[in-house]
Amino acid sequence: MTYRIGIDLGGTKTEILLLGPDGSVLLRRRAATPTAYHDAISMIAGMVRAAEAEIGATATVGIGIPGTISPATGLVKNANSNALNGHPFDKDLGQLLNRDIRVANDANCFALSEATDGAGAGARVVFGVILGTGCGAGIVVNGKILEGRHRIAGEWGHTPLPWPRADEMPLRPCWCGATGCLETYVSGTSLAREADGPTARDASQLPVRAAAGETAAINALAIHADRLARGLAALSTLLDPDVIVLGGGLSNLPHLYEQLPGLMAPYVFSDTFTARIIPNKHGDSSGVRGAAWLWGPDGT
Repeated sequence: MTYRIGIDLGGTKTEILLLGPDGSVLLRRRAATPTAYHDAISMIAGMVRAAEAEIGATATVGIGIPGTISPATGLVKNANSNALNGHPFDKDLGQLLNRDIRVANDANCFALSEATDGAGAGARVVFGVILGTGCGAGIVVNGKILEGRHRIAGEWGHTPLPWPRADEMPLRPCWCGATGCLETYVSGTSLAREADGPTARDASQLPVRAAAGETAAINALAIHADRLARGLAALSTLLDPDVIVLGGGLSNLPHLYEQLPGLMAPYVFSDTFTARIIPNKHGDSSGVRGAAWLWGPDGT
């Protein structure tokens, strides 16, 4: 019998989930994420030991992080939680727990969760997109995460906004150092700023404001949907997914599912476009569930 632990290491909170051999959830807990690297891995090790003590058994451990392990150096790279960057996270935690652990990008874990037993279950190619404060994405093919040679497959948010228009020039700077990254156009933060200016961050009330006839909200939602459609169309021409699963706060915007297929169709290099664009099934638990699924039911 194989028990699987999934951990979602976020910038402010860390969640642990324990799945039984039948895939049922046996426990779930959250704790504030320490800011110091060594404090964080010590806390995670403690959470794992406490969970295993509860069931009286050892479990496999998979962890989603907001970055990835570089295959060239073995160190974390591209993490927006800067304390992780430059550390051998999997080796340090594995040493504390005296076992191998598996680590993947948190957006990859989201995509794996939704492809395994979520909204994209049964589909061959699943593209999972997290549209929240930032923008993350992951690719799952035949039930396996596609990480790529440099483990950057799915970093869709750091590809350029396609087919930019004159009024979108010059392209926006991104925190990664590049300009024109999709994250700066399709995230929840960018949507809020489109409506309310450069200091805005909360887009949650825009649908209500749009329904009440507010021009700024209506325009911002339309501009955002168009940009998201262009980004997903370029991705679809490259990857040709069966299913696109949306996650994050913006996945709760119903107009996206109504409008995106039609907005994307003129840009997709095909006579038809029938990929399903659907909301996630597991909500904010998808990442931690996907981390647990980094190990198969038989522990391999």
